[in-house]
Amino acid sequence: MKKLFLFFSLLSLSFVFGQNQQIFVKKLDSLDVKADNYLGQDQFDFYYYIRNTILFKFKDDQSFEYKNTSFGEITKIDIQNPLKIVLFYENFNAVVLLDNQLNEIQQLNFSENTNSILASATGIAAQNQLWVYNSLNQQLGLFNYLKNEYKTISTAFAENIKYYQTDFNTFYWIDDKNNWFSCDIFGRIKTKGKIPDFDTVAIINEHQFIYSKNNKLFLEDFEKKQKHEIELSEKTFKKFYYKDQILSIFTSKGIMNYKITTP
Repeated sequence: MKKLFLFFSLLSLSFVFGQNQQIFVKKLDSLDVKADNYLGQDQFDFYYYIRNTILFKFKDDQSFEYKNTSFGEITKIDIQNPLKIVLFYENFNAVVLLDNQLNEIQQLNFSENTNSILASATGIAAQNQLWVYNSLNQQLGLFNYLKNEYKTISTAFAENIKYYQTDFNTFYWIDDKNNWFSCDIFGRIKTKGKIPDFDTVAIINEHQFIYSKNNKLFLEDFEKKQKHEIELSEKTFKKFYYKDQILSIFTSKGIMNYKITTP
């Protein structure tokens, strides 16, 4: 009888533990958007996406678009500051800055700089600067777009960048071996840990990240040493985007927004 009681106790604990490893989300709304790539949502609730190399921005009955026939395909877009949107054109070693109505403010051609720069990663940083990873010396630098000045701030990266993400004060990257690092504006590099194999990934903060693998979505916390599977109704999706506990799933049908509470 005691053995039977112990068996059911362990079974119950196992069930509870299994439940704790899942995160259930609440669907908020959906948008019917035909896009090649979904970029995310800014703090003013505008959505951004790319279709046929054209950047679109919309909310309710407001919409804007930007197209650059000279540079063509956009490599990456940074929408952290909606008043200064950063478009990176890696094939042309150039960046274009846009205002909140997608009007062009400034074009930056790194090939024309007095320093030898071949950019393979960019993003907006603090104090009128851009993060720029220079693949010529494999070092990270800061480019002041008002003064047209560039300074190297880091030592050389040991491996190539597989994925990167920036905020105003930190440059995050994952290398070819799935090692996760961060670098602040003073050039201080920290090793965060090793990321599981992924199809796509998004860094939430210094110790949490969301990643997808084989159309399954997971949230992992290095600090708490926890891993959770995020339960979605969509069985296939192209991309996901996370911001302020809103998880957006991009599929062939459009964008589905979910409320998610991170552990």
